[in-house]
Amino acid sequence: MTAAPTPPTVLVADDHPLWRDALVRDLEESGFVVVGTASDGPSTVRRTRATVPEVLVLDLNLPHMRGDEVCRAIGDLPTRVLVLSASGEEKDVLAAVKAGASGYLVKSASPEEIRDAVTATGAGEAVFTPGLAGLVLGEFREMSSRARAAPPDAEDASGRSVPELTDREVEILRYVAIGMTAREIAADLVLSHRTVQNHVQNILGKLHLHNRVELTRFAISRGLDQPDRVPGGGDREP
Repeated sequence: MTAAPTPPTVLVADDHPLWRDALVRDLEESGFVVVGTASDGPSTVRRTRATVPEVLVLDLNLPHMRGDEVCRAIGDLPTRVLVLSASGEEKDVLAAVKAGASGYLVKSASPEEIRDAVTATGAGEAVFTPGLAGLVLGEFREMSSRARAAPPDAEDASGRSVPELTDREVEILRYVAIGMTAREIAADLVLSHRTVQNHVQNILGKLHLHNRVELTRFAISRGLDQPDRVPGGGDREP
């Protein structure tokens, strides 16, 4: 019997004390370890750097420093960011994701949905309120189209060569590119959820990426959301 995954450590940043305290109480009662709280942008950055939680649950409209600015300020940390905001506006969602957030939920989500999203974010999945995932994928595809129209030397701004991926890893990247979750990929490929998560983590490591959002952007930039597009140079598993 497979053991249940250990809940990730969490830091909660929100400037509304009643909401923040209720969320912390619910997470702790559900077995999450809340390592701290913050009520404004600068303190969120300081406490995230001090505690390095696995997941930062982040309100977008914090005093003194917006949530997307917080994301950029902690971008060098392994902490994954789940934005939990009252706003579901396109500009806010895209600003957060482009800044490095792994997922985005509106505050109308149920406590169970929030707990599930925190767990999934800690496992490296991209979690979005229904309807927002398509918005993010559409923006990534538009960004990819612009990048492909740019001069060839702009294709890989990092200067790193793209590591070789196995057939299975490329196959999973295709699913990531069309917005499928790890559970959906596992069901379609008749694999365990943990196996898919392990593949995703291996791919992230090979590509020097940090989360599923970055991986989705990479996959779409390589045309893997289109049929019959396979990047050259990949290993071939038997």
